[in-house]
Amino acid sequence: MDELSPVATAASAGARKDAFDRLTFLGWRGGLIAIVAGLALSFFLFGYAIVYWRNADMDFMVIYNALAMNDGKPQHFFDHTAYLTILTVKHWFGFLHALGLLDAWSLSSMPSATDVAAFDAAMTRAVRAGRVLAFLIAAGSVLLFAALMRAMVRDRRVALLATLAFAFSGGMAVHSRILRSELIAALPVIFALMVLIAAGRRASLGRPLALGLAAVLCMLGLENKVQAILAIGALPLMILPFGSRDSASVAFWRGGPAAWLVTAASAVIAGIAVAMAWPLIATGFDRTLIDAAHFRPLLLGRYGVYQLALALLIGACMIAYAALWRVSAAETLASTFAIVTGASLTLLLLYLAHDSRNVIAIANPLEKMLTFADAATGDVASGAGISGIVRLLIEGIGSVLARYTFVLHSSARPTVFLTWLIVPGIVMAWRRGERLTALQALTLLLAAIGIDTLGVRRGLKSEYFIFTDPLIILSGAILLDRLSDLRFARWTYATAMALFGLHLAIGQAEPAKFAFKRTGPQSICEWNNHYMPLLPLPWCPARS
Repeated sequence: MDELSPVATAASAGARKDAFDRLTFLGWRGGLIAIVAGLALSFFLFGYAIVYWRNADMDFMVIYNALAMNDGKPQHFFDHTAYLTILTVKHWFGFLHALGLLDAWSLSSMPSATDVAAFDAAMTRAVRAGRVLAFLIAAGSVLLFAALMRAMVRDRRVALLATLAFAFSGGMAVHSRILRSELIAALPVIFALMVLIAAGRRASLGRPLALGLAAVLCMLGLENKVQAILAIGALPLMILPFGSRDSASVAFWRGGPAAWLVTAASAVIAGIAVAMAWPLIATGFDRTLIDAAHFRPLLLGRYGVYQLALALLIGACMIAYAALWRVSAAETLASTFAIVTGASLTLLLLYLAHDSRNVIAIANPLEKMLTFADAATGDVASGAGISGIVRLLIEGIGSVLARYTFVLHSSARPTVFLTWLIVPGIVMAWRRGERLTALQALTLLLAAIGIDTLGVRRGLKSEYFIFTDPLIILSGAILLDRLSDLRFARWTYATAMALFGLHLAIGQAEPAKFAFKRTGPQSICEWNNHYMPLLPLPWCPARS
């Protein structure tokens, strides 16, 4: 890509201050320490310290399953599927128990609900242990996001500002303090995108391994929540504009015998990986199991149609990327085999706590999502026709755009204010001749709008912001990195400080609201018998 142009405006402005320096005065390491410290403060004020039943959905559901599995019982919750979240909490509880830090680590070690004081104390310790794990995962994710941002943009100050926006976004505000499945579903896909962007911009001998890693990350996300399929489906299209003159394959991959030998070896490894995963794939499309789960085929009355279409889309986008950015056939094929290998081997994680209900949900993610869709979406899926689909899409886009204005539909989502600057920034970049940058930012923003449009059918709750907030932040960071002379504009620092204030205030609104709620836990009684059949609660009526 083009080198940074000299900022002549800086000299002519007579020592006008650099806003980036003022905003990141703590430096890279100091800035990251301050960000994690801020996350920790928010967590202890609005997460750890609040009563254990305040965020019962889905703290209780995950913790119940971890407790049950530590007693040797099977997984009970399969809605999302939350597979990795539940396994992580299960082993976390076992680890804390081995250290003598958690007595109530299994169902059999939980006090009876009739002893209210003992039950409350044990459940408080279990929930707080789970919340600490959620915070540790969130803090680690912020640091990983920062590292990947450093690889994506040229100016580490921009990377630090993007990390700040990510750490205190509405999605992270929710997921850094409660146990939900979305965090470990969304962020692996986002990290896969960032890995692909960083790897695609500069060729290297090991670039196919980066694509294999991206496949691993995407499959991890899908295994934890089937909603990740929406981001995975957009990923091949999002990556197309992210290339440069340095993207062309290195000499090794340009047709020599060694390159084709490595490609052939990659094909063999991919075949072995597929063979290992094939029993799971066959289970995922077993019609008897699918019918028992009450799934309905999404397209053409058959299962596997859109999965095949997604595989073809990935292949087509890889060929298009290779043509656009001069990636050799050998490297493209090796990358394809790396993707197959990564996805197949990651699928084997389902054997850690094997249950066919997890397998069929992950193999048929959209059908699983339809079991929780609203009535209108269900009617369209049942054959209401193209007009019904178009109507729902238009309604969804209108709802998302209204939410992005914040004025027409407010929410605890500070990243919408970034879109107010991203849209004019795209126009500015285009008019300046930075058309590739404008296209990259626009692609990410459109992907966020598209994913949110589909999320509207479930109310686009704050828990779902984690899927698209990072895309909006990446879009803004890419623009800011290229339009670097804006840091000398008179209004930049004041605008950034105003955004920072809005980001903190609105991003913490949802956690603060939950911390100061005065309602009791009685609403949990509406679902506890279904989701926690072996764990009676003191405030719920006894089971008949």
